[in-house]
Amino acid sequence: MAGLKLNGINMVYPSGETALRDVSLETGDKEFLVVVGGANSGKSTLLKIIAGLEEPVSGTVVVDGKDVTEADAKDRDLAMVLRGNTLFANMNVYDNMGFGLKQRKVSQTVIDQRVKAAANILGLTEVLYRKPKMLTAAERQRAAIGRAIVREPSVYLFDEPLAGLDEKLGKEILNIIVNLQARMEGAFVYATKNLSEALAIGTRIAVLKEGFLQQIDTPANLYDYPVNAYVAFYIGSPAINFIKDVKIRKESGRYSAEFGGESLELSEKVVARFENIDEYAENGKTVVLGIRPEDAALVSTGGELKCKVNKIETDGENVFAECNVNGGTSMIVCGQSDVKNGENAEIKIDCDRVYVFDGLTRLTLLKRDEGYKGTGHKDADFVPLSFEEEQRLTRKSAPDKTKNKRK
Repeated sequence: MAGLKLNGINMVYPSGETALRDVSLETGDKEFLVVVGGANSGKSTLLKIIAGLEEPVSGTVVVDGKDVTEADAKDRDLAMVLRGNTLFANMNVYDNMGFGLKQRKVSQTVIDQRVKAAANILGLTEVLYRKPKMLTAAERQRAAIGRAIVREPSVYLFDEPLAGLDEKLGKEILNIIVNLQARMEGAFVYATKNLSEALAIGTRIAVLKEGFLQQIDTPANLYDYPVNAYVAFYIGSPAINFIKDVKIRKESGRYSAEFGGESLELSEKVVARFENIDEYAENGKTVVLGIRPEDAALVSTGGELKCKVNKIETDGENVFAECNVNGGTSMIVCGQSDVKNGENAEIKIDCDRVYVFDGLTRLTLLKRDEGYKGTGHKDADFVPLSFEEEQRLTRKSAPDKTKNKRK
């Protein structure tokens, strides 16, 4: 089965900056894996290593069952689409699209068949013999995609292909990529910092943070079963509310979360999923509660928490309220358009949807239940390093910026 497998990829640049730390993942044939992360997360570096444009300090890259870690980029059974215009300016669209095949000494007959077939799919037939400077931005990006698909590789790599494009053009190119993925054999690996792109197209999503792999799973599983607080924060908009320094209290067989003079009773469902809950209740270990804005609503009475409304905002479809709980904790919740700033209100919470993370490690304390839909991929069971360990390794491997300074 065609696909990609990475084992223990580590990348350190000559400057001493660590870009990737022990990253392992695997794709299946015809899978659409999206790699997401913010600035300096390592997603572009990861794709360049897969493509053979960067060499890792350790780890292996396997494409279609073949170890290509030491292979040149041209000898790997994959194709890559970079951000921006990557066409050869002195070649027309036809020659740009057929360039990779020509380098592999494919017959002219096959080149002609594949280029014209791809041009027909991408709507480039009328501009095949024009040079890049005569094309629109959309046509240039489609031609870059065409150059990748004519090779019919085992793996297709896309490194932020929509970067720099306006919203309309970005949607057009994204639709083209999605439609191509449905037609083509092989795995698609797509890097982006745009979460909405990732959620719209990804079969599974790999979340990177400063070179550390956090979690790989379906969009739904990342949202409902985040492995740590970072994934819970990254997957979702508006961002999840975090309440820190929370203690678990047990009284008369019931458990509650105590913070800042407030008490939130934990539901039976959360208690059943909360591993070692008595250890936290008896020893005073703190946790972090996570409450998504869409799981909490502003009400006049009958809520679990009392609050003061600071601001009412809308995104055009939904109304959200920024509230202050007990004078210290700020929360974003689903609002009401008739509530005014400065008014007192209450917050009604879907207590079955409360997330709980360890106060130090930031790892989830809630085990998966029957709602979790597995994919059969082993990397879905990957457990990232704790927040403390990530911080320790980051400090340890930070380049010494004073070495090159003049004395």
